[in-house]
Amino acid sequence: MDKSQPTLADLIDLRLDRRGLIRGAAALAAASPFAAVAQEAGPSSLTFKELAHTLDDKQHVADGYDMQVLIRWGDPVMADAPAFNAANQTAAAQEKQFGYNNDYLGLYPLPYGSKGADRFLLVANHEYVNPNLMFAGLGSGRDSNLKASKEQAEVLMAAVGGAVIEIVHEAGAWKVVAGSKYARRLSANTAMEISGPAAGHDKLKTNADPGGRKVFGTFANCAGGSTPWGTWLTCEENFHTYFGGDASKLPDVALAKRYGLGRSAYGWDRFVDRFNTDKEPNEPNRFGWVVEIDPYEPQSVPVKRTALGRFCHEGCTYTLAKDGRVVFYSGDDARFEYVYKFVTARPWNPTDRVANKNLLDEGTLSAARFEADGKLTWLPLVHGQGPLTAANGFADQGDVVINARRAADLVKATPMDRPEDIETNPVNGRVYVVLTNNGRRKPEQVDKANPRAVNDHGHILELAPKDGDHGSAEAAWSIFLLAGKPGQDAGARYHRATSDQGWLSCPDNIAFDSKGRIWIVTDGAPVAAGVADGVYGADTMGYGRALTRCFYQAPTGAEVCGPIFTPDDRTFFLAVQHPGEDRGSTFEKPSTRWPDFKPDVPPRPAVVAITRKGGGPIGS
Repeated sequence: MDKSQPTLADLIDLRLDRRGLIRGAAALAAASPFAAVAQEAGPSSLTFKELAHTLDDKQHVADGYDMQVLIRWGDPVMADAPAFNAANQTAAAQEKQFGYNNDYLGLYPLPYGSKGADRFLLVANHEYVNPNLMFAGLGSGRDSNLKASKEQAEVLMAAVGGAVIEIVHEAGAWKVVAGSKYARRLSANTAMEISGPAAGHDKLKTNADPGGRKVFGTFANCAGGSTPWGTWLTCEENFHTYFGGDASKLPDVALAKRYGLGRSAYGWDRFVDRFNTDKEPNEPNRFGWVVEIDPYEPQSVPVKRTALGRFCHEGCTYTLAKDGRVVFYSGDDARFEYVYKFVTARPWNPTDRVANKNLLDEGTLSAARFEADGKLTWLPLVHGQGPLTAANGFADQGDVVINARRAADLVKATPMDRPEDIETNPVNGRVYVVLTNNGRRKPEQVDKANPRAVNDHGHILELAPKDGDHGSAEAAWSIFLLAGKPGQDAGARYHRATSDQGWLSCPDNIAFDSKGRIWIVTDGAPVAAGVADGVYGADTMGYGRALTRCFYQAPTGAEVCGPIFTPDDRTFFLAVQHPGEDRGSTFEKPSTRWPDFKPDVPPRPAVVAITRKGGGPIGS
């Protein structure tokens, strides 16, 4: 090797230097379709006036844009849903109303297969609940969640899961279509099927389901995804927090420990046996999966697709391999967990929707190893290959997917700083991996892909599949940005023109507009710095690469998630969840009453639609 030439590892180090980052951006600009625009309009192709960092009880957006609250917790979903009444909630009502803490959002055009921009099915994940903000008398603090009565717990179980609503753009505004035939609510009580290699496995059998193929409910639904054949993938993330019981008495204590079982955050196990591992030790194994739902068929049965592995799924987003197979990227949202990829065994059929029905039941699940030289290797998690054998406790592929975390441990995947959303840029074909933070990483645990100890602010990686083929077992990786406040937080790196309002902390979900620009939403912005969670836009190519600009700020206590654009870029939908989730905030005295601001109404998670005044695409 010519020692005078930089290695890929040297180039990675150069990317961590601010001036090196800009030099790299300039080099990319030469081959970028946005290069000419960037040279004429300045460093960024985004032309909105940047919003100043804020932290108060309201939401804010850049000048020149309007915000509309589309739907809130408790609003009707089903035609016979009663009006929301915070003082008189019932489980029966909540099963028909919009659930709590909306997270992932997905858009499905109506009619199916159309390219319209004014009528859609909007799906929403309902991740978790804040009992102390939903009911009076529970106080504040973590233990307040455990004070809910049986009747209140039933409301909480109805408030998680997901929703399907029909929306239409009319007379300059978006509205929910009342009584839509597509309307649907899913909750912790919805009947579902289990398919794939873990279906019927002994570890999934319970007293209520001795066959191990049917389950009630989905919850902890964080980021999600879709399929090219128009189905919704809702992802079960922190499922372990819903189960109580003595984890030391479970049949597989190591499995329970690896998935964090042992203490319920909500106390549902006091009232419902299936949430009590002393009575139903296998019930937790039936959660932590990707669930496929057909939004166009409201009577269809949701299916937990176990071939995609069991872990704290944060997102499951697709792109296509060169041979037509479908590739899904997913993160395991916990400290020192892994990045995963699933590739279907067969190509999808774009002319026969029915032919794709069980495509997610066969394929290869892999975990990522990030090498120091900038190479990424996808390590197959396949029974019988490498260490995944009976001698190591894997009797079949069902064992592999049920205990995907340990399988990834054994093949020596790279432990990451909380992998959250992973999305493919539709313009440059690269994959962006969002790593929210990891304050527990010690100096001796630092590596090239996770370059900071005590990483409180997170970072984003960029992957380039070998030969541009997402089906390849290899890719190149680099660092897109390192979050935090430049000059204050060690290692924070963006474009050198990033303003004092443009830095961000704790990136969570991302979306791309049709120009390939990245829009980053945050979860965990530093309150001490007077910064609310919000939305930041940036170019991914050209001279404005990684020049983040603040576009939106949420009300206090809230995180922003579920960013998604209409195909014409004229509406930007956001999910704003857990407003008022601040220390000491209660139902009686919340830190905000957004979005209603009425004295008898608590804060309500909601979906927000952002449009440009006078029309036109978001951002520029």
